[in-house]
Amino acid sequence: MRVSDLIAWAFAAAGAVVALRTTTSTAGVESLVRRRLPRHADSFRFKIAKDFDDDVEDQTETATERVNDSYAVSSTRDGKILVQGNTVGALLAGLHAYLSSEAHVDIWWFIGSQLDEAPRHLPVLADPLVGSSVVPYRYYLNTVTTSYSFAFWGWEEWEEHLDWMALRGINTALAWIGFEKIYIEVFRDMGFSDSDLEEFISGPAFLAWNHFGNIQGSWGGSMPESWVEDQFALQLKIVARMVELGIKPILPAFPGYTPRSITRVFPSANVSNGSNWEAFPTRYTNDTFLDPFDPLFEELQVRFVSKQISYYGNVTDFWTLDQFNENNPASGDLSYLESVSKNTWKSLKAADPGAIWIMQGWLFSSNSAFWTNDRVEAFLGGVPVDSDMLILDLFSESQPQWQRTNSFYGKDWIWCQLHDYGGNYGLYGQIMNVTANAIEALHSSKGLVGFGLTPEGLEGNEIIYDLLLDQAWSKTPIDTKKYFRNWVTARYGASGVRLPKGVYEAWEILRPTVFNNTNLVANAVPKSIFELVPSTTNLLNRTGHHPTLLNYDPAVVVKAWNLLHQAGVDAPRLYSNPAYQYDLVDWTRQVMGNAFIPLYEQLVATYTAAGQQHSREASLKSQGKKLTRLLRALDAVLATNENFRLSTWIKAARATANASSDPNHHAATADFLEYQARNQVTLWGPTGQISDYASRSWSGLVATYYLPRWQRFVDYLVATPPGEYDQAAFAAELLGWELSWVNQTTAGAELREPAVVDLRIVLAMVVKVWRPIFSV
Repeated sequence: MRVSDLIAWAFAAAGAVVALRTTTSTAGVESLVRRRLPRHADSFRFKIAKDFDDDVEDQTETATERVNDSYAVSSTRDGKILVQGNTVGALLAGLHAYLSSEAHVDIWWFIGSQLDEAPRHLPVLADPLVGSSVVPYRYYLNTVTTSYSFAFWGWEEWEEHLDWMALRGINTALAWIGFEKIYIEVFRDMGFSDSDLEEFISGPAFLAWNHFGNIQGSWGGSMPESWVEDQFALQLKIVARMVELGIKPILPAFPGYTPRSITRVFPSANVSNGSNWEAFPTRYTNDTFLDPFDPLFEELQVRFVSKQISYYGNVTDFWTLDQFNENNPASGDLSYLESVSKNTWKSLKAADPGAIWIMQGWLFSSNSAFWTNDRVEAFLGGVPVDSDMLILDLFSESQPQWQRTNSFYGKDWIWCQLHDYGGNYGLYGQIMNVTANAIEALHSSKGLVGFGLTPEGLEGNEIIYDLLLDQAWSKTPIDTKKYFRNWVTARYGASGVRLPKGVYEAWEILRPTVFNNTNLVANAVPKSIFELVPSTTNLLNRTGHHPTLLNYDPAVVVKAWNLLHQAGVDAPRLYSNPAYQYDLVDWTRQVMGNAFIPLYEQLVATYTAAGQQHSREASLKSQGKKLTRLLRALDAVLATNENFRLSTWIKAARATANASSDPNHHAATADFLEYQARNQVTLWGPTGQISDYASRSWSGLVATYYLPRWQRFVDYLVATPPGEYDQAAFAAELLGWELSWVNQTTAGAELREPAVVDLRIVLAMVVKVWRPIFSV
């Protein structure tokens, strides 16, 4: 087949579905190349091609497929790399395919961009690289990711992440940042006071749940308006860059939640109270919901949408709107549910005639007892035009809802991988579900129009997220063995490094085990038990989506760790690669976290066994010392990498305080932001309402929070006879200490930079002391 035929074949699929053309200019792609590959700024040529040969081979076969973007990458006679595609997103996907598979460079979470390490002389292609997506949408983000991972990002982080998104082929994503400015301006215009808004808007680390109507107000201080303004300035850049990169922004619509004072401002407003969420005090929950059949709802909707259009331009017809996320409707009556959605849809259409309602389908999974099939059908049926609604099946890899709802009763939907809750850290994956199940759904449901990533927080299993995004370009389930090898080459192979075979062997050991969980009683990233409030019971083998159950033999991780570690010994140059250092720290964290389990089991067995009190106390002290020493050693390993430090999180939070404000006000704002940062990853609420939900394996957090909790637990066991053990009393006393820790505003002063930050040196010391846990 001629090169021209290959290129035409790649584009033939574009006819079935209208592509997402947020821009038809290649300027954004060219800017990305100048930004990330400056010495190769003139090495690439980009062309958006729209017209193709009618007699192209395979035209009949592909014309009926549900596909969207297509690209073709080839070498030209004058030594350039020509990337052609039918959209900007296709060009970026083609560019990424070339850079990762041929030049072995990429851009990563946490690590950053290694694209500038592409070889001086770019590889010449003997044959074109061609690709066509099998779904029109590659979607990105969970509403709560904006709080768990992005709460304290600045433009530098966002700019890099937007480049990652674009190169990974993502072509539509949530754009929530700075939305509080819209809330404030609309409600002020409608007659609400500043105190009304202060009681309604939550703090910077918890905005996502305010958007959902789960919580209202802020504990520990009020939202600084200077912070809102800074975030909105950031949003203006984010939206503009998304459009430039061919990513359609999904902007927030008005869901119906208002300040409680709405009945004072509008006495005839028809409102109801939302559910109490996670046993929060009523002051902070039971949000007020304006019924969509009240005419005021449509007026507010028009104001919310039109104000955003005035700021951003007419950049999207996608509007995210979630009304009942972990929040029950006022009634389960079918006609009521249909009326709510119908009037919500009408309000969107009044605001934007082309509006498409984007809704997370999490409610159908999290509260399936309420959302019976007839209620789901009634609610979705309130939107009379199926194409006006797009459902995100948020947890498709573990709790898919599309099957039980008959593909959401005709609405378009996206198969999403959630994978991680709360930004927790733990090696984990479901590679078979993400590949085979996604393609099975594509063949079974004509309403499936996209694959998407919906993690609650970003963490270290990046390969699992990449896998689904790449599955969006393959008609058949990806061969994960080959995929892992190619991915590892791109991750560690920058600058032409020849990789030891042990690197590949290490990842291959984890691929069919740790990264292929099929026992879905535990169905998300597992949490290390040392991150939980200590107890003699109910820590081990937790299931669900916050599991502690390990669906693999811990010895598997130890074996893989030894191979990855030895690769650095054999090829010391690997240590100059931040991706290798990140992964080695992450795998070490998992080995040590797993090793904590038998130490804990031994401690509890000693405490509960019949025996002499004196001998029991001595054993508990000895075993407790070993347990806390392990945590101290883990903290030292984590401290070698800034991505595993609590101080990085706290510094980022404080840095978002507006430095141009009054010095005293700036200091108070920075202290409040630090409180927010500390509270989210520990107590998650004014008094620990969902304590440890967003726990992280970070240095500083291990040494100053988890370790002292465990030391207090050991001291309690030593002092308390088994017959007098009272978990509630211990937890209540512990809460007092936890509150004092959260209320520190030290700018992380107690989180001193480690004396030794060289990973090789720290690992040598740790392995010498803890050799048994690192032995196969």
